[in-house]
Amino acid sequence: MAAATLANNAIQLIFTVVFTRLLGATGYGTLAALVSAFLILMVVGQAVQTAAAREAALDRLGHPELLRATLRAWTQRMLVALVVVAGVSVLLRDQFAAIIGVDDVPWAAAAIPVSGVLWMLVCLQRGALLGLRVYQPVGVSIIGDAAGRLLFGLLLFGVGLGVTGAYLGAPVTFAVVALWLERELHHHVAPVGGDHGKVRTLRSLVGDGWAPIVGLLLLALLQNIDVIVAKHRFSGDEAGSYAAAAVAAKAVVWVAIGIGLHLLPESTRRAAEGRDPRRVLLRAFAMVAVIAAPALLIFAVAPETLLRIAFGPDLTLAADALLPLGLAMTLLAIAYLTVQYLVALHRTTFLWALGAVAIAEPILLTTGNESLVGFATIVLGVQCVAAASVLFFGLRARGRAEQ
Repeated sequence: MAAATLANNAIQLIFTVVFTRLLGATGYGTLAALVSAFLILMVVGQAVQTAAAREAALDRLGHPELLRATLRAWTQRMLVALVVVAGVSVLLRDQFAAIIGVDDVPWAAAAIPVSGVLWMLVCLQRGALLGLRVYQPVGVSIIGDAAGRLLFGLLLFGVGLGVTGAYLGAPVTFAVVALWLERELHHHVAPVGGDHGKVRTLRSLVGDGWAPIVGLLLLALLQNIDVIVAKHRFSGDEAGSYAAAAVAAKAVVWVAIGIGLHLLPESTRRAAEGRDPRRVLLRAFAMVAVIAAPALLIFAVAPETLLRIAFGPDLTLAADALLPLGLAMTLLAIAYLTVQYLVALHRTTFLWALGAVAIAEPILLTTGNESLVGFATIVLGVQCVAAASVLFFGLRARGRAEQ
């Protein structure tokens, strides 16, 4: 699983490098806004995947026949949702495009909600397989996910669909991965019999995991909304350059997401045993610092060189904004790890503070400084408040856990 995740991240980096060169600064800015909008929806599927894996691992989805019936019911529900969402998205494609700031590619904007439904289906399937300890198909699907987005995106771009084709590679890939995972589930889970019992509803699965879903959704907004607002506020070349700088700055967040896979269960275990879970959080912070320090040094010393080598000479306009963005994403990584820690300790009071910051960010970015550096500085200020807020609740949660 770890190797698959690393391969996925490497292929996604290749995707970014390839399409920055194919689309240029303006085109990549549009694609980045589309991808950022999808990434906000993406975390909901990831949270549901975790919930499905937990329930399957604890045998709360029933015996094999009942589990298969549950998966079939979930799949049917998602397919119905897919049809409804696709219809609404087509009708409202111009409105969606205006909200994201990509008026020239309304069909790509319409594909974002469709992508979200297909992604949710893939996450449910992966979650069930993970809960059954069937890891190989999940690992293959993670690699296939990234590879498919690159290959299908290139194919659709090559037939003349431009930015729309580059984005449509994602929903096409999710559909293919879902079909393949369905076949794997058929091999590993017993077929549905006549009297299989009462199936677990998808609503109850989502309801039980509402806190991590909301927390991760708010973090996704804080991580991606600036790219969407930048598409509204700046010229095509400036927005594209800002998106490229944001991708470079977010490397530390990707590392934090991997660290969080260990942080949450380990914090839960230590708290349940009456031991201080703070040490796990502090170790996670130390690992982030080890990664962030050299990155921030490069952002400070040679930002333009880094962006030119990674993304090409057309996407260096935001070079001076790279350091404040790097600092902002380091703080977001700290906030992410703290949220995972709070979720592990079953705390939810932090959500209102995080929600207030997530609401404030697009307002501040819309009315703030006109320069790219000023824009990035606002992002830094928002992330500072977000990290301080969740750290405050994290320290209080630690105090209660020790009593």
